[in-house]
Amino acid sequence: MISLRNLEKFYEAGYGRTYVLRRISLDVKEGEFLTFMGPSGAGKSTLLSILGMLDAAWTGEFEFFGHAVHRMKPKDRVELNKRYIGFVFQSYHLIDNLTVYENLDIPLSYRNVKSAERAALVCDALDRFHIVGKRDLYPSQLSGGQQQLVAVARAVIASPKLILADEPTGNLHSTQGKEIMDLFQKLNEEGTTIIQVTHSEANAARGHRTIQLADGWIVS
Repeated sequence: MISLRNLEKFYEAGYGRTYVLRRISLDVKEGEFLTFMGPSGAGKSTLLSILGMLDAAWTGEFEFFGHAVHRMKPKDRVELNKRYIGFVFQSYHLIDNLTVYENLDIPLSYRNVKSAERAALVCDALDRFHIVGKRDLYPSQLSGGQQQLVAVARAVIASPKLILADEPTGNLHSTQGKEIMDLFQKLNEEGTTIIQVTHSEANAARGHRTIQLADGWIVS
């Protein structure tokens, strides 16, 4: 599903290059549940953004479902993201001027789902994540935990082939966090590929394997 070869990301500075990722080579099979772990600044979130086609400033080779991403135009990468990927951002990235309902509807509109089916899927997600009462509120009217639940719901609502999750339970209390990880595990058992960044050993234990990063390198 995913193949990375010698992927690197760096910033040019007056004294030379500052590397964020170094010589990353990695294969991810469809249906895997993979975890990235490591200290702050290790490059975990940056690598997740590259996998999600949100960061184009890197070198190396990246193949995704047979597509050579490193050769694709930006607009084609965006289409690939919309078609296959659900992303849970650490800082939510909800659209401020849209209600909870409208935020959940967005990924469905990208996939050309008919309006009646979209309405049913959004209502189902509102119910599943216990946020029915928040449907007409805006992100600024929600707590951090509530925004996180909406962000997770938005990521999974269109049944993506790949879910990328950056600290998906970081702002949730333990019961909510367990429910989200239970959901991820169920989706994975049904065939969804999941790649998460976490500092939680318990969350990492849900997956099939853990990749440790340090200073931009894969160390184990």
